[in-house]
Amino acid sequence: MAERGGPSPTGGSGRTWCLRRVGMSGQWLLLESGSEVTIGRGFGLTYQLISKTCPLMISRYHCVFKQNAQGQWTVTDNKSLNGVWLNKERLDPLKAYPIGERDHIQLGVPLDNKETAEYEYEVIKEEWEKVSPFLAPRNDQLMGKPKGARTKRKLSLEESEASGAEGPSNSRSKRDRVSCDSEPLGRSCGRAELAKQPTENMDVKLPSPGPSVEEDKATVYSNPMNSEKATSLSHKDQKASNLAQSWTGLEMLRQTLGNIMKLKVKVEEKQTAVLRVKKSRKSGQKELRVMEQELQELQDQLCTEQEHQQQRVEQLERTFYEEQQQLLEGMKKQQGEENLKEQLAQVLQEHRALMDELSRSKKDFEEIIQAKNKELEETKEEKEKARAQKEEVLSQMNDVLENELQCTICSEHFIEAVTLNCAHSFCSYCINEWMKRKVECPICRREIQSKTRSLVLDNCIDRMVENLNLEMKEHRLALIRERKDPPW
Repeated sequence: MAERGGPSPTGGSGRTWCLRRVGMSGQWLLLESGSEVTIGRGFGLTYQLISKTCPLMISRYHCVFKQNAQGQWTVTDNKSLNGVWLNKERLDPLKAYPIGERDHIQLGVPLDNKETAEYEYEVIKEEWEKVSPFLAPRNDQLMGKPKGARTKRKLSLEESEASGAEGPSNSRSKRDRVSCDSEPLGRSCGRAELAKQPTENMDVKLPSPGPSVEEDKATVYSNPMNSEKATSLSHKDQKASNLAQSWTGLEMLRQTLGNIMKLKVKVEEKQTAVLRVKKSRKSGQKELRVMEQELQELQDQLCTEQEHQQQRVEQLERTFYEEQQQLLEGMKKQQGEENLKEQLAQVLQEHRALMDELSRSKKDFEEIIQAKNKELEETKEEKEKARAQKEEVLSQMNDVLENELQCTICSEHFIEAVTLNCAHSFCSYCINEWMKRKVECPICRREIQSKTRSLVLDNCIDRMVENLNLEMKEHRLALIRERKDPPW
């Protein structure tokens, strides 16, 4: 990807694909042609997304964007924990889905108190000049800069080692050479004895090598891991390489100390030779002075080398200890993230189990409601059927009352019904009024010879009138009172 304000990644001023972050005027993700864009919170990816509200919302290797041979961009969910959503629909893991302009892409899910997710993007295709000021920096470029600086520091350290291993400078040797002329031989031998002690102390202070980098890698890669765990190992490998570099420096220092020990043996041999020359006193004073001068130079060189290497050992020990602590802290942090992820997965599993149980309860409740509704409908149908039967009975009863239990004289229901000798029935009042004019049956015209009160008809009519409406009841009562107490 080109730097901001630089040339277009397409090689001109044409339109380029980009993921524009919803609601943000920055942190847009460039989909560079001919490349594979990886997104997650781990190291070694194209874009590293670290959520401020929920660190585990974005997986280490969350998703990947690729461009096929036809120029069509696709998005693939790499078994992320909280998923990738395309146009509000969650994608199946490890399956490539084509995307187009104006598509909506969501990484993760919204939190409880928010309506939208933290990372939501819209796929756009715009001119490079319009999108370049808003693009987010690529993670692989950020990872590359400090790495070069660290390599430069290591090289400078190795150069200093090489320069220190050459021995003391000429100015130091000249200064010591002037002082050694006036020193007696016994004092110089005492300095040689003192020079042995730092070398012995340095041999004790050297740390044990411990597990090698290969053993650490074997321990790390012995367990099966998914793609997200494999991506997270890059950071550990980087720290392990730093430890390997420190350990290489210690090994080089061990070799240098071996050379110092050889130099110390030479000094002792030179001292022995000087003492032997002094005892023999056969050589000249000039030869003795030359040998003493060479011995003094060797002693000064040895002391300088020991002091310099002692400082180097202490510095390398501190560096080695600090990097080892950083590696342990990184492993503890990684273990904490794994435990937190396992707890989150367990909570999500419990949540799914609870939702399944609620779904089953809801289904059972709906079945109960459906059974109750069905029962109510059956009861309602039975009531409707009973009501229809009752209405039919009442209709038939009304037909009977109107056709069979009415007096043909007054056209009313019988009141104190009487039956004549011809078997026809009439109201007692109506037949008495009729007989004042004619003594014959109004229906068959036979002579009326007898009248018999019909209590059965009266009781039947009274029972049937009880089921009639109030208006008909009041009309019958008024008619009975009128016939008992006529107005005249």
